[in-house]
Amino acid sequence: MADTTEKRVKIYPKSVSGRFRSVRWAVSALLLGIYFILPWVRYDGHPALLFDIPGRKFYIFNLIIWPQEVYYLAILLVFLVFSLFFFTALAGRLWCGYACPQTLFTDIFMLIEKFIEGDRRERITLDKGSWTIIKIGEKAAKHSLWIAFSFFTAFTFVAYFVPASELFERLATFTLTSANLFWLGFFTFTTYMDCAFLRELMCLVPCPYGRFQSALFDQDTLIIGYDQKRGEPRGHKKDAQKGAGDCVNCTLCVQVCPTGIDIRNGLQYECIACAQCVDACNSVMDKLGLARGLIRYGSLRSIAGGATKVLRPRMFVYAVSLVLLVSTFTYKLSVRKPLDLDVLRERSSLYQRTEDGRISNMYTIKAMNMDRVDHKYMIKTEGLNASMRMGANPITVKSGEVYKTYLALVIENGITDKKVTHFDFVIEDVDNPRMVARRGSTFLTPDTADKHAKVSLR
Repeated sequence: MADTTEKRVKIYPKSVSGRFRSVRWAVSALLLGIYFILPWVRYDGHPALLFDIPGRKFYIFNLIIWPQEVYYLAILLVFLVFSLFFFTALAGRLWCGYACPQTLFTDIFMLIEKFIEGDRRERITLDKGSWTIIKIGEKAAKHSLWIAFSFFTAFTFVAYFVPASELFERLATFTLTSANLFWLGFFTFTTYMDCAFLRELMCLVPCPYGRFQSALFDQDTLIIGYDQKRGEPRGHKKDAQKGAGDCVNCTLCVQVCPTGIDIRNGLQYECIACAQCVDACNSVMDKLGLARGLIRYGSLRSIAGGATKVLRPRMFVYAVSLVLLVSTFTYKLSVRKPLDLDVLRERSSLYQRTEDGRISNMYTIKAMNMDRVDHKYMIKTEGLNASMRMGANPITVKSGEVYKTYLALVIENGITDKKVTHFDFVIEDVDNPRMVARRGSTFLTPDTADKHAKVSLR
């Protein structure tokens, strides 16, 4: 296990080809394609995915999430956390090796580096050599491409908060706001510093995932491991008759590792499960005419010669939790109505008497249209026989707006002997009666008002 307190030694990962490297490139192309293209996709006149913080709403295709519905995001966040637990316990650090942005972006940086400076041996030779025109030119070209890619990455990230077309127009016309400039510069700088210089240190030091993997792993978790029984003692192929194992100590598994560890030393928190050591070792086994799998995916139990147990208590708990979360999220979406109603009873005056002796209570009504189109709503009451005095009814509420109005409910004095009458305000879509929202409220009578007044005086 590497000691991160020691002076850092620069790692020069060697390029490798093979089945798992091909899978990683395919997954990388898919995820990066989604990341860079999605901000430009429009749905029903809006960006398909946009976190509109000034407008206090999130667009997710045909769904708009408002601040009142932040619990949707909370459920989604909890689901992602339990998914991470589930897949980590089942298949180890697949997230780190195949889907983590740190891994994806660093792979692109390393691809640019290899294209300009060459593979591992050429890069080591270049760094050890003196500064020449060729070296300066290659370094300048490499860092220029790194910065350009970092800016492209930062632009895309900001485009999830500012519409991509609008952000591009501001950039082209030099009308970026100070906030735009700050975040573009911030994310460009952090991406460049992270993927160009820090690289594996981000996985080894600040990232907590590798630290708490021991709490999620068990003997049946899928990891990348070295078969010591088959590989030891290490030696050349010609020493096989002397009892040497299949490992010829070529160190390719170390040379291709992006974090610089030796997988033959056992399970280590620095391992990000990228499987490059598997491809490297398999290529050596092919050349030697030996069976693949000296370094392979497997559980600690299977690598030791046992059988992996897939069904185990922790997997059951995680799976049930995920099913419950998905069910809850699906149910909430199925019953979701893009309409909300809020009612505030006038507190400064508990009740009022009209000139003809009737009793009135004042209310503030707020109707929120969370749909993409304008709607016309009718405001009614249920559970209270009262006349309503207000402005226009039905009301027209524009998309994404909150309509605020004041109204008075009036009843005949003595029509009810209840001190407090509980009832509902109901708002109903004129064109779609099934689109209804309701909010409970109270109506106070004079006797109730007197009682409350006495209590307050005490």
